[in-house]
Amino acid sequence: MKVNNKIETVHKKLIVSCQALPAEPLHSSFIMGRMALAAKEGGAAGIRANTKEDIAEIRKNVDIPIIGIVKRDYPDCKVYITPTMKEIDELMEVKPEIIAIDATKNLRPNGVTLDEFYAQIREKYPDQPLMADELGFDFIGTTLVGYTDQSKDMKIEQNDFELIKEIVKNVKHNVIAEGNINTPEKVKRVMQLGVFSIVVGSAITRPQLITKTF
Repeated sequence: MKVNNKIETVHKKLIVSCQALPAEPLHSSFIMGRMALAAKEGGAAGIRANTKEDIAEIRKNVDIPIIGIVKRDYPDCKVYITPTMKEIDELMEVKPEIIAIDATKNLRPNGVTLDEFYAQIREKYPDQPLMADELGFDFIGTTLVGYTDQSKDMKIEQNDFELIKEIVKNVKHNVIAEGNINTPEKVKRVMQLGVFSIVVGSAITRPQLITKTF
């Protein structure tokens, strides 16, 4: 899928993740909307956001591209980033420029495989750009590196971001780097590796974690 003009505006630019889960101090769609505005004023070219409610509020505050997800736990299922068509349908109500999903081989609820899930999305929403890591997705993300069974011993920044270098070298789709890219120096280095864009989250938008580093 060809990158559309609005998504193209994040090319070689910073995307800021504005998320706060229910147990976190800043959990509020209103707060995430203002956080997105602050990120834009600081120079962010795009936003990554969780839930249709947060995305709708963010849309009121900024007019830059959004990567949308829904984090939801299902019993006996390891997949929690946009795991079913229910979450896809919710996101399509607010139409983020990109929808991101967990593209590990873990089964989705009701035993749905990744291949089956991808086919369901493409059948219902054939023109919606998707971000994941295989099967012809439009964007490849490194969000889950270190958090899955398949990658639990990996760290994205180890060995001068060797993993990102390998991904960029071996895939034909655009790579959006995310995960432990928590300083301006790291952002600059990763951008030099040829990624399409970079997402930074906790280092900018989770003050409880920023405070802990001090």
